[in-house]
Amino acid sequence: MPGLRTIFLLCLSNVFMTFAWYAHLKDMKERAWWIAALASWGLALFEYLLQVPANRIGSTVFSLTQLKILQEVITLCVFVPFAVFYMGQKLTWNYAAAGVCLAGAVFFMFYFKPAA
Repeated sequence: MPGLRTIFLLCLSNVFMTFAWYAHLKDMKERAWWIAALASWGLALFEYLLQVPANRIGSTVFSLTQLKILQEVITLCVFVPFAVFYMGQKLTWNYAAAGVCLAGAVFFMFYFKPAA
């Protein structure tokens, strides 16, 4: 169950992170950069309130490198719908290519055990 809790918390964390990093490009174009930075910082607080416990829980069942690869996969899974539906970007072949590369990373990170 810690693995599922980790994934759930990291997904929520990534929603806040993605909005903190990129939503100001759409919603705050006419505002000063420092106002956008403060708004993003406020969103990032919620990201960290979810991400820190997620990584602490996850570290009980995943290695550090597995946590990092998991984070990258979740980031792409959250970012693609955000880019397409919220930011109005077109879905292109390179999203699929990046997904295949990350699937390969997951395969190598989770299915091959390092030599003892």
